[in-house]
Amino acid sequence: MTKKEIEKTCEELVCPILQEKSCELVDVEYVKEGSSHYLRVYADKEGGITIDDCVEISRALSPKLDAYDKDIPDPYILEVSSPGLLRPLKKDKDFARNLGKMAELKLFQPVDGYKEFEAELKEYDEKTLTVILEDDTEMTIDRSNLALVRLAFDF
Repeated sequence: MTKKEIEKTCEELVCPILQEKSCELVDVEYVKEGSSHYLRVYADKEGGITIDDCVEISRALSPKLDAYDKDIPDPYILEVSSPGLLRPLKKDKDFARNLGKMAELKLFQPVDGYKEFEAELKEYDEKTLTVILEDDTEMTIDRSNLALVRLAFDF
């Protein structure tokens, strides 16, 4: 299985578990860090996800994934966690929930000289994201050019 196939399979397996627990799937990633592979499931719910929720989801998901172990090329560590405050915005529901808010954006290729910047999220569709820059000008960016979008916070 490829990285994308592993993530898609995990997503299909975990969604019914999350629905039972009134949680939503934020993201699934299969990554190699050092010598280890990690299969990470990021989940959330109204009021925030707890450690106990993560444990229950992990325990329910693990045996379902075991059926695919022979198809996953490397041993991996399953992690189920909250996406955290600095979670990336990737899906339509993430953008919809955060319209009007300030976001940090990183692009693969610069647009109008901008590659890393903060802007207000204005609107989106399946192919583009429109933001308002500091000087009140609008910029429309191809979503395929978005390396990272997350809410901007002042700490």
